[in-house]
Amino acid sequence: MAGKFFDEWIVGDRIEHEIRRTVTETDNLLFSTMTHNPQPLHLDVEAAKASGFGQILVNSTFTFALLVGLSVGDTTLGTLVANLGFDKVVTPNPVFIGDTLRAVTEVKELRASKSRPDAGIVTFVHEMWNQRGEVVCRCERSALLNRRA
Repeated sequence: MAGKFFDEWIVGDRIEHEIRRTVTETDNLLFSTMTHNPQPLHLDVEAAKASGFGQILVNSTFTFALLVGLSVGDTTLGTLVANLGFDKVVTPNPVFIGDTLRAVTEVKELRASKSRPDAGIVTFVHEMWNQRGEVVCRCERSALLNRRA
């Protein structure tokens, strides 16, 4: 499904995104090394075993990036002018290798752009849940979207 234009959204719209993703060791390793994050909790099995988690902890910035990525197809694909910001990013529960994650989005706010009459700003609340029903990431995303009309 392609993204929606600004004037197609209604405050309270909710999408349960169809794509789910099981996190692999390779995902975590590549993301951590690509972003130069040497945190032993993400890369060192023995250090992770000795931590309070008892196992490798998936890099939370990977979790955040995956949350946004899973939402794009249903929200802003083909209609986005620009992402304006990400706010209130929280990771209330850990993600571990083998967790299967799903995303849900709700429209929090709509407002017309003052500088671009052909566009408007949508504030999305994105949430990511694991297979145990725990929220593992939540954020607000402000996106400038084209109008259809």
